[in-house]
Amino acid sequence: MMDSSTSRRRLFTGATGFVAASFFPADARAQAGYPDRPITLVDGFVPGGGSDIVARLLASKLRSELGQPVVVENRPGASGTVAMAGVLRSRPDGYTLAIGTISSLSVLPQVMAHKPYDPLADLTPILLVASVPQVVVVNENSPFRTLRELLDYAKANPSKLNFASSGIATSQHLAGELLARAAGVEMTHVPYRGSGQALADLMAGQVDLNVDTLPTNLPHIRGGKLRALAVTTPERVEWLPDVATVAELGFPGFDRKVWYMIVGPAGLPAPIVNRLASALNAALAAPEVAQRLRESGFMLGGGTPASAAALLRTENESNAAIARAASISVD
Repeated sequence: MMDSSTSRRRLFTGATGFVAASFFPADARAQAGYPDRPITLVDGFVPGGGSDIVARLLASKLRSELGQPVVVENRPGASGTVAMAGVLRSRPDGYTLAIGTISSLSVLPQVMAHKPYDPLADLTPILLVASVPQVVVVNENSPFRTLRELLDYAKANPSKLNFASSGIATSQHLAGELLARAAGVEMTHVPYRGSGQALADLMAGQVDLNVDTLPTNLPHIRGGKLRALAVTTPERVEWLPDVATVAELGFPGFDRKVWYMIVGPAGLPAPIVNRLASALNAALAAPEVAQRLRESGFMLGGGTPASAAALLRTENESNAAIARAASISVD
């Protein structure tokens, strides 16, 4: 005859076995059948910027890789953090993802007084999909034909030159501040709500320069509307072989790139993460996607979720140090 404690243990074991049989197989089936409905890929910037270009190219190919539509949804605001904060509150089921940037994933979370999220704890890295050089650009009517001319003028006229960015603590902002600090000059930062608005005012002569992503500016450089003075990578880039690097022009060690990563909310199951990473790698390898990205000035990403997570950790550490050195903060 069983005592009462034995009965309770068997009752508990039976109950937990029922729970496991009732719920965990359902989760496993849902993951095995993923995806079975459309996926939303959120971009935290207005259409036309670098992340939007990458997101839409990938979305068009992911439909054939995943068997479901991938809908790009632009939710601009606060340099991408509004969109990212919304995604991390979504269910970790793989149906709401985001394309994050160096700004929203490794700069702004380090400089905001009231952090909306911790990218290392609140998000699941899936794959690094692309990176790009930044380029120092002025408009076609600018008196500056070289970076040295621009910096010499800035040194003689403190704070008179205005440099644009797509927002406070974005990659353009940090790159502009780093350039000014490296050259020992003062320039005035003019933040916009997105690269498109900054670009329009640069071409209209409302601001003097930008240190923006190459894909956003390359068509206008090729069309003669903008003049490229330098690129921010250690070596010259294939798209602008005649344009020197900032490092070449007297600032050794200057190296800034913008990168784009697909992420989901924390707790995204490994089978779904791996399914998405596999589909994204296949999309990047597709000739039509790879060619379009290269033509637009992007360097292809790829790899694994583990390599994306490692990059995220490294970039958060390095950009926190840069922001402290440049005294960049957001209330």
